[in-house]
Amino acid sequence: MTNLRAITVADLAAILTNHKLWLAADPAGRRADLRGTDLRRAEMRGTDLRRADLRGVDLRGADLRGAILRGADLRGAILRGLDLSYVDLSGALGVAA
Repeated sequence: MTNLRAITVADLAAILTNHKLWLAADPAGRRADLRGTDLRRAEMRGTDLRRADLRGVDLRGADLRGAILRGADLRGAILRGLDLSYVDLSGALGVAA
């Protein structure tokens, strides 16, 4: 995939923090919008990304063990080679059952 958006560890942490607030219905929160982001080798173990927008992200080599991606939009995401055995993908878009 070309033209992926680069992101710093600090920016990713801020997006995940805001998403957590959004999930808790905190008005200061914001839904995670990581569309088209290069998340290769990102450390996201146990992260709650319910209903996050992950369209077109590249997750090759990312650590998603124990992550919650329930209802997330993963259409066009690159998931090759990921161990998704302990990831909650129920209701996620773009993932074959």
